[in-house]
Formats: sequence, C-alpha cells, structure tokens
Amino acid sequence: MTKYYLLEHKELFVPDNSYNLEIKDKYFLKAAKNLKNKALRIFVTNDRRAMDTFNEENKNLEIYDEQGFNKFFGTYGNLKYNKDSKLYTYNCEGIAEVLSGVYKDNVVEYLEISLKEVTNFNFDQSGKLVKLKKVFKEYLTIERMDIGVFNINDLDKFINKNLKYFPLDAQMQKRVVFTTDLEKKSDYIIKVMDNFIIASQYKGDIEKKVRKNIDNQQKEYFLREQMKVVQDELKEISPDDDDIEKLKREILNLKLDNKNEEYLLKEIARLEKTPPMVPENMILRTYLETVVALPWNKETKDEIDIEKSEKILNSRHYGVEKIKERILEFLAVKKLRKDIKSPILCLVGPPGVGKSSLAKSIAEAMGRTFIRLSLGGVRDEAEIRGHRRTYVGALPGKLIQSLRKAKTRNPVILLDEIDKMASDIKGDPAAAMLEVIDPEQNNEFIDHYLDIPFDLSKVLFIATANNLSMMSAPLRDRMEVIDLESYTIKEKESIVREYLIDKQIKENGLNSKQITFTKQAINKIITGYTYEAGVRTLDRIIGKVCRKAALRILKGDEKVKVGVNNLEEFLGISKYDLKEKNTKPQIGVVNGLAYTSVGGDTLEIETAISKGSGKTILTGKLGDVMKESAQTAISYLRSNIEKLSLEKVEFDKIDIHIHIPEGAVPKDGPSAGITITTSLYSCLKNLSVNNNIAMTGEMTLHGKVLPIGGVKEKVLSSEKVGINTIILPEKNRGDLTDIPTEVLEKLSIHFVKDINEVFKIVFAEVKNG
Repeated sequence: MTKYYLLEHKELFVPDNSYNLEIKDKYFLKAAKNLKNKALRIFVTNDRRAMDTFNEENKNLEIYDEQGFNKFFGTYGNLKYNKDSKLYTYNCEGIAEVLSGVYKDNVVEYLEISLKEVTNFNFDQSGKLVKLKKVFKEYLTIERMDIGVFNINDLDKFINKNLKYFPLDAQMQKRVVFTTDLEKKSDYIIKVMDNFIIASQYKGDIEKKVRKNIDNQQKEYFLREQMKVVQDELKEISPDDDDIEKLKREILNLKLDNKNEEYLLKEIARLEKTPPMVPENMILRTYLETVVALPWNKETKDEIDIEKSEKILNSRHYGVEKIKERILEFLAVKKLRKDIKSPILCLVGPPGVGKSSLAKSIAEAMGRTFIRLSLGGVRDEAEIRGHRRTYVGALPGKLIQSLRKAKTRNPVILLDEIDKMASDIKGDPAAAMLEVIDPEQNNEFIDHYLDIPFDLSKVLFIATANNLSMMSAPLRDRMEVIDLESYTIKEKESIVREYLIDKQIKENGLNSKQITFTKQAINKIITGYTYEAGVRTLDRIIGKVCRKAALRILKGDEKVKVGVNNLEEFLGISKYDLKEKNTKPQIGVVNGLAYTSVGGDTLEIETAISKGSGKTILTGKLGDVMKESAQTAISYLRSNIEKLSLEKVEFDKIDIHIHIPEGAVPKDGPSAGITITTSLYSCLKNLSVNNNIAMTGEMTLHGKVLPIGGVKEKVLSSEKVGINTIILPEKNRGDLTDIPTEVLEKLSIHFVKDINEVFKIVFAEVKNG
C-alpha cells in the first residue's frame, strides 16, 4: 500500500500540471520530516467533503464514515524539494478520495486513498474537442487575449492544461476538476463559454446605445459652449457681471504678496476650466469666496482715550484695581507706540467675577470689534486650524470664521474657557492654539482650509480660565496671567447697590421709586441665598426679587420695600448659613482655612486617639495630597518624640483617626499640613486648642512651613466667621497687600517659619524644643 502524506493548501490544483509551492503547513512538515531528502507521494486538499457530495444541491454537506473519520477529496501526486529555489515542486497526477488515515500526536501522518479515474469515453471525443476549441478561440477573440494555448488532441488533457484560461470562477473550476465523467465535464465548459459569448454580444449592443447617449450629451455641451462664445462676442454677457472675473478682480484688490496672489489666481484658472456640473466647481467657488471675504487689509482705527477708558472700566467693574491698572498701562503703551505686539492676557479666576465683561470693556475702550469664542469642550483640532478642502463639508477654523464676520483684522477676541479644551483621537486643540496666541508666530498663521498664511498679530487675544492647572505648560507660558480673586462680602454689597439693583430694575420694567432694598436685606441675600466667589447668582437672585415686586405692583401695591423681615416672602427660606466658630476650646479640633471654587472657606480638622495597633484612619473624602500631609504630620511627631516631649506616647498601641466634617464634599490641596499636625499634637498632649485661631500652611517632614496660595480668600473666610487670630507662612507676608485695610484692622496675623512656632502660639505652655 502506497503512503500518501496529507497537505492542506488553499490553492486548487489541476491534474496534468506542475506547481512551485511555498509550504507553511506545520502539521505536514512535522509528519514528513524527511521531505527534503527524497520525493514524497502526497494528497492535497482544501475542502474536507466527500466526493459524491460535490453537486449544486448538497455541496456543503459533510459525510463521516463508520469510524468517525471525515472523508474528503482532493488531488494526489509527487512532491520534490528544490534546494536552489527553496521551493517545492508538486506534479499533480489526478484526483482521489480518502479511505482512512494514520494519526500520530493528533496529526494525520499519512492516508490510504482511492484514486479516481476519468470515466465515460463512449462518445465522439474528437468532435467534442473541435467544438470546444472553436468556442474557446471565439472567447479569446472577444476578450482580446493573446496567450499560448496548449494545443493537445487529448480532450481530458486539453481541459486540464487550459482550465485556468476558461471563464470559470473558483467554484466552477473545482466542479470541473472533480467531475470524473468526461462528457459531462466537456459539455459543462462548452455551455459556460457559449453563455459568455451570447452575453458579450448583448453587452456590445448596450455599449453602442450608451455611446450614442454620451455622443448626444457631448453634442449638447459643445452647442452650449458655442452659444456662450457667441454671446460673449455679442457682448450679451458683460465682463463686469461675470462671477469669475469679479472674483479675479477682488483677489487682485486684496494686494497680497506675490506668492499667495499667484496661488489664488491658479485656483481661479482651475475654476474656469471646471464645468459647472462638476462638484469640484462649487468647492473651488466656495473657497475663493471665503478668501475674498476675509479682512486681509481692513482694520479699525484705535481710538484710545485714557480718561474715557478709565471711566468705562470704573463704571462697569467694582474693585479689581490692579487689573484695571494693567489694562490702562497696555492702552497707554498702545497709544504711544502703534506697532507694539499685542500681549496675550489670560484672566484667571472663579466663575462670576467679571472675566468676560472685562474683555468686552477693553474692546469698547479701544474702539475695536469684540468677538467671543467659546472653547469649552472643544476636542477637534480642526475647530482651531480648520478642515482640509479634501474633506466633504470642509470649513475654516473658528478664528477665521470669526474674522470673516468681524470684517476687520484687529478685533478683540475673547478665548473663553481656554482651560476646558479637551483632546481625543481627532487631535489636541490646545496644541493648535499655541501658534494662534504666540506673538512671534501668529503673523503667519495657516488655516488648513485656506492653505495660505493669515496675519493674526493685529488681533488682541484675551483668554479666560477658571483653573490654570488644567492647561498645558507651553500654553500658559505664552500668556500673561492676571488673577481675579473672589469678592469680599463688602465688595459684593457695593456691587449690588451700584450695579446690580439698577440693572435688574431696568430689565424688569421698574423704577427706583417702586422698589427699594435695605442694607440688611442685601447682606442677608449675599450670605443666606448665594454661595459663590463672583456675583452671577447674586444677579439672578436680585432679578427674582424684582420680578416678584413687579407682580405686586401690578396687583395694586404702590411701592415695595425689601427688608430682612419680608425677604422670605420673595426668596423663601435661606439656603446657606455662615459657619460659626467653636464656642469653646477643644482637644484635637483645629480651624483650618481652605480655598475653594467659590472663594475661601473655613473647615475644622478633628483628631481622635484610641487604643489599637498603630493604624491611621483618614475620613472626610480627602484627596491624595491631604492624605500625604496627614502621613507627614504623623512621621514628624514620631521622629521628634524627645523634642516634643512625647516619650509617653506609644504609637504602636494607639489608632489615630483624622476627620474633616462634611464628608460628602471632596477636599484636597497642599495647605493643611500645619493644621493636621496641630490637631494631632493636641490629642497626643491632651491640650485644648484656642477656638479663636485659624491657620493654613504646608509642612515639610522636618517641620518647615511652606507658602500657600489663595491668602486673600482664606483670610476673608476667617473674618466672616468671627475668628480674629490667623497663622500664615512667613513667605506669604507680602500677600496681605491685596486684603482691604478694614479687614486687616480686625485681625491678629502671625507669620511662622516652623511648626514649633505654631505650637508656641496655639499652646502657650509648650516650650520651644
């Protein structure tokens, strides 16, 4: 019995043909280890189905023998390895079907197969061969194929040798190869080629009709073009009214540099050559109209009057003296030197403190057009740089679109919420913004849609942000940051009296005689109904009172007076109450100062000690920074036991629990170090902490006190709750200049460099270690 090794291969092999193969079937190579030393008899398959299932009705049916062996068919032949080409030569001899197989390590090692011979020779083979050659020759003529056909007088071999040239797909070729009846095989091929020849004839008739229709369309197009030329000659179409000529004149009037002008004129030439019915025509026309509409050389003249500008700023913005001074400095320099590069100002502060309105006031003071670009949530770089014209529905970026609407190249553009740009798979808009706001680069800003540089150096960019930490360092580096701090209660009272009440009275159709607010009512609205750094919510609350007053007046009241006693009639029960300080000194409870998104706030840090195993428990929804501050405090106290007289404390036998109330509110920041340390030390020494003291400052592992931010807000928050003694880091001494004098006069402020100085102030009896 001859052994046949199994090779699975996707290609279909035809008997009487030879093939060069690159074999990657690792199962075959494993079974035939001596392949490279001698020729092998192999069986090749790519479809494990039984021979008798190969027909149109049940070609997908799989049949198994009694032993469960999957019977399948394929081709058999001789396989040799060519050392020079490192390929395998397969001489396909015929078709066969598997009878049984030998397995080794779950791999088919070799097979017993049944060789299938061609049957049915009892018909006119020579006549069938002549007919087959005739239709094959006609097929080759139609397809214009000049190939070397195997001119063999044996019908079966003629089919096998020329099978690859017949108009058969892979499935049809497989059907021919595995059909053993020679008459059926030849009849099938002749039938397929006859059908192809008939279809080709119909195709030729259809192509003639299509060509005739195309000729008619070309004739119509030619006549229309001829008519247009005649109309031009008769001057029935005036050149002044021609859109393309008009675009060309407008481009020349832009007075761009030679390179850009030449580029745009080439685009005009392309437009002239593009037929109107082609989509490219509309894309080019839209592009050129966009370019022409941009203010390449148009700009407004600055009308800078320092006194007038100062009046505008003072009339619209209470306080913020440093910021108004910086704006006036810029205007003064701009008036003295026309060609100065505009700085990129970035106004940073909590919501509602007047960042956007300040930018609008700057534009009015300079006599420039004001444009606001909202960047919050922008994720696509194309929003800044524009889309390339190759995309469907391409548009310029937000900047170019805004300049087109402004019709001037030197407006004031407010980049609102610049810290809230996000990045995703479409790019990083913050990176695209770097070129926009860099005075050294933005004179040649290239929008992807325009593809030619546009000068942004004349634009005055003003950015606003709530949180600088959310911005990339390169973006911050290109801007001059100006901080807007939260308003004090007294500043809010002045803003309400001087701005908001008059504004809401006018907006709600009232006059100053119909409604009045008492000073106590204004203070109660600020402290009881709003909790914010700015005045945006306060403005809405005043508007709500005015609307209810308008309703009362229409019902018959002549005048409405808003006081503390009737305030709940307008606004309901107050939502917020000022925190109150501890009524008496307590062990382990220390007042801390925090900076939040709505200004300053006070918070109590509590520590409790119990018997345990040296665990530290931190609660109150603390962030990573505050957790590290707590660990630092514990490590400092443990490493300075003798210095702080803590020899009696056995840290391994106690559990320390540090808690900050209002557990649902997240808390984090680098300024709670000395507060946590003081609270912990108070518990360990069993000493009460003065309830009239509040503190803020970060601490190192060796007890040094580091500077912090938000000093103004933190000091004002302590003043609100009636705490008059504050401990601050020594390096924050200069930050008190921003705090109103009337607030500082009520406070006793201590500046410290070391945690021991804090202990000396809080615990008078503690000796300096």
